[in-house]
Amino acid sequence: MRADIPGGQRGAALLTVLLLVAVIAVLAGHALERMRLATRLSGNAVAMEQARAFAMAAETAAMVRINSVLARDAARVTLQGDWAGRPIPLPIPGGVASATATDGGNCFNLNGLVQTSDTQTYVARPASIDQFARLMRLIGVPDQQARSVAAATTDWVDTDNVRQPEGAEDPEYAGKTPFYLPANALMADASELRAVIGVTADLYARVRPWICALPVARPTRINVNTLLPEQAALLAMLLPDTLDVARARAVLLDRPPQGFTSTVAFWQGVALKGSPAGPEAQLQTAVTTQWFGLKIDVALGGTQLTQTALIDATEPPVRLVARAWSDPS
Repeated sequence: MRADIPGGQRGAALLTVLLLVAVIAVLAGHALERMRLATRLSGNAVAMEQARAFAMAAETAAMVRINSVLARDAARVTLQGDWAGRPIPLPIPGGVASATATDGGNCFNLNGLVQTSDTQTYVARPASIDQFARLMRLIGVPDQQARSVAAATTDWVDTDNVRQPEGAEDPEYAGKTPFYLPANALMADASELRAVIGVTADLYARVRPWICALPVARPTRINVNTLLPEQAALLAMLLPDTLDVARARAVLLDRPPQGFTSTVAFWQGVALKGSPAGPEAQLQTAVTTQWFGLKIDVALGGTQLTQTALIDATEPPVRLVARAWSDPS
């Protein structure tokens, strides 16, 4: 025969049961939420992998097109064919991808601020320092700031710890929080410029469209057949303040539709008379393209992905040398 349970104990037992039910309900809800989250993450991962696969397919298609552009005329690359800067749509199941190719050498190569010495170290290249400062002045950066940033950027890339005039080496970075020091190596990406002393957010935003970080310690050779009129400052920077941006733009607007056959023909152009180019400027121009930039955008359902790439066209067939992904979603 069951003994009677006092009323107080029955209430305590009921409260315990209710508490256990509540705890189990919370745990079950938490488990279901984790399961839902895991399922969603798994779905996102699958969608992202699909987007990356489509981006790589678009990358391959773009490289085929670049090879065809180079095959038209081995002696020069021009804007004919409307290949530069125009997104090419690539339909994909459940979405769309687009690939945009540009002349990736029409920029100021930050790694060209140095050159390789006999001891295989990176030493400052004075002519490039002057050009970088001149470019910044041409796009509206004050002279003093332009000169100090050009010198400090060189110190960031060169191997030694000897400070350039108006530059910055280890002692100038020592008091920074968080603590860091110059890389003393080639930049992996142009965004690395933001870490250089003297580079403000406003200055970086101003110079970003004009700079690049090619994986070589030498200035890029600007293709005078593909340089856009709005990029005229890159041409003007080659001359020591004897060619302003307006005249450089006029030169590009007056370019033959089929492009120049040689850099000699370009520099002898009527529009450039009165602005003689020295050997340095002539060596930094070309009528062919060695580097191509590539930007691929993929929209797949609710997933969006952007890929940028650098393509080396030194020798056919072209080859991809750098790739970066970003997920704007």
